[in-house]
Amino acid sequence: MKNILVADDNSANRELIRAILEREGYDVRAAADGHDAIAQFRSATPDLLLLDIHMPGLDGYGVLHAIRQTAVGERVPAVALTASAMAGDEERALSSGFDAYLAKPYEVAEVIALVRRLLAAAA
Repeated sequence: MKNILVADDNSANRELIRAILEREGYDVRAAADGHDAIAQFRSATPDLLLLDIHMPGLDGYGVLHAIRQTAVGERVPAVALTASAMAGDEERALSSGFDAYLAKPYEVAEVIALVRRLLAAAA
């Protein structure tokens, strides 16, 4: 079973994506902030990261930067999640090391297809 770490400061968004992925058979761990996401990453390396890029304190960019500094972290695919999609945001996320970008609100089928694609590519 593939392990996915979701970090989002909005509990409703976090629980929605958890429910979507668990229904598909994934093991999902959730973090409410960037520091918790890094701690969870260190305790058990996930197969995929879904990171909100606009969390207070340590945002998704900071989390990804810290994770990419580890030997195992450079190989884990990461998706940038955002509710405030502005022109240039996707390009910034991809150039910052994210493998994909997903603007909220997202369609269930879109989330599932993206997760499957990234996990298959990382295998």
